[in-house]
Amino acid sequence: QVRLVESGGGLVQPGGTLRLSCAASGINFKIHPIAWYRQAPGKARELVASITSDGTSTYVESVKGRFTISRVNHRNTAYLQMNTLKPEDTAVYYCNAARQGVQFYGRGTQVTVSS
Repeated sequence: QVRLVESGGGLVQPGGTLRLSCAASGINFKIHPIAWYRQAPGKARELVASITSDGTSTYVESVKGRFTISRVNHRNTAYLQMNTLKPEDTAVYYCNAARQGVQFYGRGTQVTVSS
């Protein structure tokens, strides 16, 4: 059974930082691309960043230069370092992995950027 557990969200002021973690189990973590999505109230889920098994990363334009995705394969864990946070980054953030064409998501972690 694939399980993804996100942590690290919270309330932060504009300009602040957060580091999200995604702990994975039930998959051969090192061979799968991992992604972070987010969903703000009233909006569609959005792909924020992804990282391939060999560490190649991509980002949505709105977070380039502020967010960094990474992975530590021997810990079965992925991270999303978020710097210079803006109110528009407020959303529930979800970790994603795909196995044999099936998409898996965690339950998400809330990130709120507000003064």
